[in-house]
Amino acid sequence: MKVPTIVTKRFILRPHTKFDAQTLARNINDRMIARNTMRIVYPYRLKNAKEWIAKLTKDARKKQPTWRHFAIDIGGEVVGGIGFDGIEPAHKAELGYWLARKYWGRGIMTEAVRAVVRYGFTTLRFKRISAYTLTFNTSSQRVLKKNGFKQEGYLRENVKKNGRFVDSYLYAKTR
Repeated sequence: MKVPTIVTKRFILRPHTKFDAQTLARNINDRMIARNTMRIVYPYRLKNAKEWIAKLTKDARKKQPTWRHFAIDIGGEVVGGIGFDGIEPAHKAELGYWLARKYWGRGIMTEAVRAVVRYGFTTLRFKRISAYTLTFNTSSQRVLKKNGFKQEGYLRENVKKNGRFVDSYLYAKTR
């Protein structure tokens, strides 16, 4: 199943294409984005964007993809990303996301999470969607709570970021 396009009033959630590499690299290459996420590196170069898009494209061709990721498109520009990793069909997946700093505080990610979670529960038939946040990323925690996620755990030294181990929270929502 291909990644669909989901249109909202403020943005489009759509599959990444090879033409997205420039705006993806430009908007994600931010020390604060890397600091607040589990896996995004800084600096994030054009090479990283091309490799990410190639991985998504390759995985999408599989009979049972393990990822399902959307570009958050505003005005033809990739200003964020959201999607599922570790998909276990008709069971569960992990939600991850990022947004360009100039769009923070506008409710865009809350709306994107709502749309993607709805897609996960209705179309992909997940029973459970989980998400991790670093303990200091209170904005991400608010986004999840606004979308009905409940904190299930506190994981000490769960993530290695910049050579240090940091704590994280586990959130989940079930259908």
